Amino acid sequence: MFVLHMKLYALILFLFAILYAVATVIGQAMGITSFYFYVVLTGIFFLIQYLLGPKLVELQMKVKYVSEEEAPELHRMIAELAQKAGIPKPRVGISPASIPNAFAFGRLVSDSRVCVTRGIMHLLNRDELKAVLGHEISHIKNRDVLFITFLSVIPILLYRLAFHFLFFGSYGRRRNSGQTALVGLAALVFYFVTNLLVLYASRIREYFADRGSISLGNTPAVMATALYKLVYGSARLRKESLRETEGLKAFFVNDPSRARTEIRELQELDLDRSGTIDPYELDHLRAQQVKLKTSDMMMELFSTHPNMLKRIKHLSLLSG
Repeated sequence: MFVLHMKLYALILFLFAILYAVATVIGQAMGITSFYFYVVLTGIFFLIQYLLGPKLVELQMKVKYVSEEEAPELHRMIAELAQKAGIPKPRVGISPASIPNAFAFGRLVSDSRVCVTRGIMHLLNRDELKAVLGHEISHIKNRDVLFITFLSVIPILLYRLAFHFLFFGSYGRRRNSGQTALVGLAALVFYFVTNLLVLYASRIREYFADRGSISLGNTPAVMATALYKLVYGSARLRKESLRETEGLKAFFVNDPSRARTEIRELQELDLDRSGTIDPYELDHLRAQQVKLKTSDMMMELFSTHPNMLKRIKHLSLLSG
């Protein structure tokens, strides 16, 4: 985990170094006014996203908040995990979506919500569901939604700068049009780079949340089994069902769009074909080296979630 922390700190420093470098170039070449204008514009965009984000998630997932009388066991598990994590109990909701998953969102820790889908409640047993809920509670404790949203401001800002200088920068600056286009092209390149870095930061936070679930009393084998079942459950769904939640997969425990690819690798871990990953199978994985195909590495590069085989390998290291 120390290595992951160091990677995350280095990544954050690099992101802000890129932003500072772009600001310096724009300030010297074009005047600082344009840069500050887009900083303010991006800040407004961030504020709108911050204020309206939870409501948009609720609407898309058709979340219904449930009382303790309506879902007593779900409330008990979330209350217990929140108490162990040292955070206020989040609001509890259920989505009618058939896709098996869970998600946490909210502006602040005090405003957080944890929701599960009907699909996950039919797929996982109590211990497995509790492990997934521990993962989501850890996201809330670590303030991951706010953290990633904040980091995402940097590529958004660079994209807006690139768009401005490439398509509008030459107007009124005809003598500097070549220089303007060069600045726009540089901003576009840095947009792609920083977007990949933000995705990488998101993947690191998923590892932290898995570890957080273990620290809340869930075993690595149960967490691994829950992930295995979520991949299996998503792989069985029609593509139309997966598309319904495409815009929100960053909030989920796993990326459902990759399930059909990942399930083949995970079934090889299930040595006794029991539909679970037991401690023996996790120990067996710990002794092995995980090597991804080039296609899997490329798929992970553009994803908010780590490759599932790597993720379960990481859980195997926590079981030793």
